[in-house]
Amino acid sequence: MKVTSEVLITELIEKTRQNINQIEALSLKPISELNWKADSNIWSVLECIEHLNLYGDYYLPVIEQSIINNASKPKTYFKSGALGNYFAKSMLPKEKLNKMKTFKDKNPNGSDLDKTTLNRFLIQQEKMLDLLDKARKVSLNKTKTSISITKLIKLKLGDTFRVVIYHNERHIVQAINTLETKTNI
Repeated sequence: MKVTSEVLITELIEKTRQNINQIEALSLKPISELNWKADSNIWSVLECIEHLNLYGDYYLPVIEQSIINNASKPKTYFKSGALGNYFAKSMLPKEKLNKMKTFKDKNPNGSDLDKTTLNRFLIQQEKMLDLLDKARKVSLNKTKTSISITKLIKLKLGDTFRVVIYHNERHIVQAINTLETKTNI
């Protein structure tokens, strides 16, 4: 994938704003709906969002440090890396979401959650918007970040943004589907 850096950042800002709008709409739902589960192995709405918070706790500081510590000049074009593009595409929501194994430390199943989970996510997304804006001043190609599963693999900053934001979108779709399941029962 090759795209201008500005187009990529603009698209990711728009996706992040859409995610914010969807979570703000979810925050209007009663807590009983947000904690409802079809069964004990399926996440509730709040568990879906808490999962995103746990990843945000890792990625937001990593992204911020990579931007702060990088002196590379912005490039006109961003060219996705093979691994980064694979990870990003695998995160995109599909009509029927494919199941993925979650690491234990990122699995919120059974957590006692309330609406502060949604507020925490919204705060993280405001930080994401700030980081996307700051990313305009560095190369999305040359600036690298480690990933949550191993510090040995580094992705281009543009790919890291794509992975995290697509992952957010994926689990927000999952959360909304959970509410629709409850409605249809």
